[in-house]
Amino acid sequence: MTANNAPAFATIMLLTGIGIPILAALNGGLGGRLGSPMAASMILFGLAFLIATTGALLTGSIGQIRFTSDIPFHFYFGGLFVAFYVIAVTFIAPRFGVGNAIFFVLVGQIASAAVIDHFGLFGAAQFPVDVKRVAGIALMVAGVYLARRTG
Repeated sequence: MTANNAPAFATIMLLTGIGIPILAALNGGLGGRLGSPMAASMILFGLAFLIATTGALLTGSIGQIRFTSDIPFHFYFGGLFVAFYVIAVTFIAPRFGVGNAIFFVLVGQIASAAVIDHFGLFGAAQFPVDVKRVAGIALMVAGVYLARRTG
């Protein structure tokens, strides 16, 4: 990442973060109205597939879609995690509360991101976890907890 890309990357990721609870609320509501969280998830994935396919066609990258032994098998598991997230949040958020559901998602993301960064897992850039990062992570978790605490 270069310094001139950092603001754009931060903005895109901020917007992505804003979208996650919106996705939970919308898909949870759709699942409730349909009477089936799985049906709502299928609709979400169908629309996402159409959007991703359109993007691949517009960028000329459709020919790069392939399953090959040159790519380690575990790199294809992203779809598993996306499906798990969407189905879980579609089912749980309306029952548990969007904020509560996303609170636990955030805590999981913070912990997982720290481990991935520390060990450079899956080819990610390595950023060792030191005392300052542990303190920052603890403050983030505490802040999310306090923001979600009622009463």
